[in-house]
Amino acid sequence: MPYPELMIRPMREELARLGVEEWKTPEQVDEGIKNTKGTVMVVVNSICGCAAGKARPGITLALQHNPRPDKVATVFAGADIEATERARSYFEGYPPSSPSIGILKDGQLIYILERHQIENRFAEQIAEELTNAFDKFCASQTGAIA
Repeated sequence: MPYPELMIRPMREELARLGVEEWKTPEQVDEGIKNTKGTVMVVVNSICGCAAGKARPGITLALQHNPRPDKVATVFAGADIEATERARSYFEGYPPSSPSIGILKDGQLIYILERHQIENRFAEQIAEELTNAFDKFCASQTGAIA
């Protein structure tokens, strides 16, 4: 059973304020990934403490960096259940993890940051990890959040 929307709304809004697109259906996930030229970062958001205290603040810091992915989107584990399953299907070879952050190019996973790599770090370390990935995988991109 999904989390009540009232309970998770502030967690959704934290990323939405940054211009991160919300995908709530499997169709939105497929469309967003397949129709993005360049790179797309997919955040599997979560209600857990490491998402609140580490992942989302780290993402906030990282998105101030240039270059950045061409598109940044999120699904919410425990709420957008089918969309989350579909997003995770693109993270082939990795077990389900919430929170997690994947970067895809042309529908193929090129980078992933899993929960076990998030939960023992500070937000600034998450941001540094992500900006290093942006530099490596998004450097030739425009870096616009769409």
